[in-house]
Amino acid sequence: MKNALALVILMTPVWVANAGVDFIKDDKSFAGEAELGATLTTGNTDTASYKGRLNLKHELGHWENQYLFEGLYNEDTGAVTAKRYFAGAQTNYNMTDRSYLFANANYEVDPFTGYDYTLFGAAGYGYRLYDSSKTFLDVEVGPGYLYQALDSEQALLQGYDSNDSVVAHGVINFETEITDTSKFQQRFVADYGDKLDARSETSLTANIIGALAMKFAIIVRYDSEPLDDKKSTDTETNMTLLYAF
Repeated sequence: MKNALALVILMTPVWVANAGVDFIKDDKSFAGEAELGATLTTGNTDTASYKGRLNLKHELGHWENQYLFEGLYNEDTGAVTAKRYFAGAQTNYNMTDRSYLFANANYEVDPFTGYDYTLFGAAGYGYRLYDSSKTFLDVEVGPGYLYQALDSEQALLQGYDSNDSVVAHGVINFETEITDTSKFQQRFVADYGDKLDARSETSLTANIIGALAMKFAIIVRYDSEPLDDKKSTDTETNMTLLYAF
């Protein structure tokens, strides 16, 4: 019941885009989106916050390959309060206009969760439930494998140095154009094995001029069984500049 409630909470905003975004337009076979955001304060309070993201997509006939790189760093009065790095890749083989097979692999470093790093891989079937000129809705399901290496402090507390689990992997990906210059994206990812790991990302993007846009995003991460002294839910709110190429 607890896990089901968490799923409902995470899905409430509607659904985001992280990977699996249709930003290749016209007859191009390669496209990308680069994001950057930063906040700096000095004086009575010294803080620094940086967010970067690079999303690339390459189409080769029936194949679609996507690569995602993210980085987040926060510092408050000389103390690091957040640090997260992510690299992931997914390949899709399109069987029809709506159905495809997928395989992906991710690597994440987030020392504030108590893990040195997390490795994840999955493969399965995807289907476009709805498709129009301005809106699409994709779903993906399949088996996956999750491996998490504990840091030295948590390994000493827990009495083991890693977690691994076969999981059921599911994705819901939604995107719609609100106007000719703005779009809404929602992505929800859930991996259920020995525990539930889920991520929801909601974003709104509005063009400023040409290929330059402003993006507002809210990201929620959920771990049903966090390590000692760690919280189940992490939230992240970003305002970034986005350049499409």
